[in-house]
Amino acid sequence: MTRRIIRAGLQLGVLTIITLVVLLFLDNRYRVLPSSIHHYLPAHHDGLVIVDITVTTCSVLSLLTGCSLDASRWHRIEKDLYLNSGWASKAYVHVQRKREEELLPDEPVIIDLRIGRLDPGNSEKGQGDERWESRPAGIWLKRTAKRQARDSQEALTAVDVLFGADAVEARVGWQIQDTPLLLGSSGEKYEARLTVRRGRPKSPAKPVPRINKEGKFKIVQVSDLHLSTGVGACRDVDPADVKGGKCEADPRTMDFVGSILDQEKPDLVVLSGDQVNGETAPDAQTAMFKFAELLVKRKIPYAIVFGNHDDESSLSREALMPLTESLPYSLSEAGPSSIDGVGNYVVEVLARGTSHHSALTLYMLDSHSYSPDERNFRGYDWIKPSQIDWFHRTAQGLKKAHQEYTHVHMGLAFIHIPLPEYRKSDNPLVGAWKEAPTAPGFNSGFRDALVEEGVLLVSCGHDHVNDYCALDSPSSPGKIWLCYAGGSGYGGYGGYGGYRRRVRVFEIDTNAARISTYKRVEPGTKNEQGEDLSNKRIDEQIVVEGGKVVAP
Repeated sequence: MTRRIIRAGLQLGVLTIITLVVLLFLDNRYRVLPSSIHHYLPAHHDGLVIVDITVTTCSVLSLLTGCSLDASRWHRIEKDLYLNSGWASKAYVHVQRKREEELLPDEPVIIDLRIGRLDPGNSEKGQGDERWESRPAGIWLKRTAKRQARDSQEALTAVDVLFGADAVEARVGWQIQDTPLLLGSSGEKYEARLTVRRGRPKSPAKPVPRINKEGKFKIVQVSDLHLSTGVGACRDVDPADVKGGKCEADPRTMDFVGSILDQEKPDLVVLSGDQVNGETAPDAQTAMFKFAELLVKRKIPYAIVFGNHDDESSLSREALMPLTESLPYSLSEAGPSSIDGVGNYVVEVLARGTSHHSALTLYMLDSHSYSPDERNFRGYDWIKPSQIDWFHRTAQGLKKAHQEYTHVHMGLAFIHIPLPEYRKSDNPLVGAWKEAPTAPGFNSGFRDALVEEGVLLVSCGHDHVNDYCALDSPSSPGKIWLCYAGGSGYGGYGGYGGYRRRVRVFEIDTNAARISTYKRVEPGTKNEQGEDLSNKRIDEQIVVEGGKVVAP
């Protein structure tokens, strides 16, 4: 009797599982379950789906035209498709979006989109039986009222606008259109492009930087990319004969940095400010995605600090950082809102294997922009007392955990604007001092704070053609290395006697508690003697040995 009950229970359980699997399969394809049940299933998309897209154009000279639609039905993407370059016109993309439960039984959702002059049903293979609907600016929509499409990975759930022939998409699940919107001659300058997301949004997991199995870790510091909206204009090009003398700033910059990443294969990239060239980047998001996409497709973690130009265009620091935080492989953080600046945070690099102990700490700080007291301290801003207090508290709070590491724990810092101590011309240095360091006029004492907490070196950007590492106070127990990355972007200035764009590399060997550093330049670069510098480690030096700062 007991065996029969067990057998019957098992059979009933198996039948129930099979029935549920069949129901889930059918609901996923044909939506057979009522909404009250379907909404609790994993396949249900609980966000918004796009049901329509259009473009409105208006004249800034006419009171009779407007670029807004009924706000209760349409959401406007707040980017003028001409980026304010139209003499008398503006244009905006509008999307109509609804939650799944708000859709009418036969209301269609968008499952595909094209940009072009011709109906894709007539011009593309395999689309002959499909019905496409035309919208302004060359937009073609494929819509369907099939209920199962509302939850599928085909349904469009978000739309955005990026700009330029070299625009790329860095977000997970998004796809940029190859063809720009057809806006006539006024829209040719910036080439507005739709980018769309299908299915539910995906939140990328933050990578955990870790010392490799050989006990080593490599950082590439990239500074002053000066990326634009669109390809950008090259400045002070040297060498000028690369690619037949044709120079588009951002493509050349990305090719250069990409080649170094492929050559060095770093464990982490630090972007130390002025990623965005404010005055030539009316859409900062487009510029940001260029460097992010370069790193995302190579699966390289990265951390950023801001420079004085990053927030001079369409987005503030407060808007740029959440966008950066949301991207794959980003370790960047806004940091505490209670202290000055955006982007004061630490990156902990864990010891090899499965250890949870930190082997290396990187302190990232916002060095702000321009002096708040131009009358008394001309030039640039400085690290504020609230940041220094935060730095001390953070370093002290981590000290006990760092002491549990079985090797020598080391600390580095990254900022954008150099500290006042970079001006000391009598410090021994390795590399080139080609321009006067544009450090703040006011010294807030951050250099001393770094030494007090055992930080071994600090590296910055800002002064593009300086690429030296200087040993500050070489005869003192409180010595520290002050390094420059050198400028990497062709959209920023160069010059000063044939400066070649470059990046700085730090190699950390935890077995010997050693840090060495060198620079890399663009492939094909030659020095004045005709020597090819493509594979050369320029000004290679050991800056830390046995966990102690050492002289050159």
